[in-house]
Amino acid sequence: MRLRPGLALVVLCALPVVTAPALAWGPTGHRITGALADHYLSPRARAGVLDILGTESLEEASTWPDHMRSAPGTFWRVTASPWHYVTVPDGRRWRDQPPPAQGDALTALDRFARTIRDPKASLEERQLALRFAIHIVGDLAQPLHVGKPGDRGGNDVKVSFFGRETNLHAVWDSDLIDHERLAFSEWAGRLHRRLTPDELRAWSNPDPEQWVDDAVAIRGRLYPDNPDLRWDYVFIHRDLLDQQLAKGGLRVAAWLNRLFDAP
Repeated sequence: MRLRPGLALVVLCALPVVTAPALAWGPTGHRITGALADHYLSPRARAGVLDILGTESLEEASTWPDHMRSAPGTFWRVTASPWHYVTVPDGRRWRDQPPPAQGDALTALDRFARTIRDPKASLEERQLALRFAIHIVGDLAQPLHVGKPGDRGGNDVKVSFFGRETNLHAVWDSDLIDHERLAFSEWAGRLHRRLTPDELRAWSNPDPEQWVDDAVAIRGRLYPDNPDLRWDYVFIHRDLLDQQLAKGGLRVAAWLNRLFDAP
């Protein structure tokens, strides 16, 4: 989809320049959350998504905002960058602090929800909003996208992954996932088969503020004592990685169900 000049600024107010972090889940991670979410859409949500995106699947839509970050112009490269993450100090909650002037993932998600439900919004505006919202929900399941002040969500934490120099944020975005050499459909199918009824109930929470609280409680476990990350780090965090990907998929479905099922 190519935006008409100025259209995005009509939908969403222009924001000041900020320094962007690395991407969220890599393409595989986002596609896992999208494919898993597809199993749990309500009939109204499925119809609503179809009405806006047509034959485009949730896994296709989930990666679109990261792809668009390379588009020319300031909207995708500057204005929209803060909408992929939030910053919350240790021991605090997102709701206890004023949102940044440039916005963040939660303020953007609220704005996109209103655009999707706005009968006066154009199809192009609603497509942008829905694709970005699906992406943001997935972003917030990656605990380092709920960053603490000072290290840009782990981007400034230098580590090596099996001898290759990288940073902690990139390890959780892509390296741990790609290390498994699984297609997104294989991974999503495995998560779907293994989810228990208790996990379905606990992780299908549609409240973004609760997701942020959850990430703050988890993220400290991701920081290693030894920056040389190898098999022991992969082994220790494998269950947590599966858990966060499953949460991302269930939250995408829960958020969309609440959005489209509401009067």
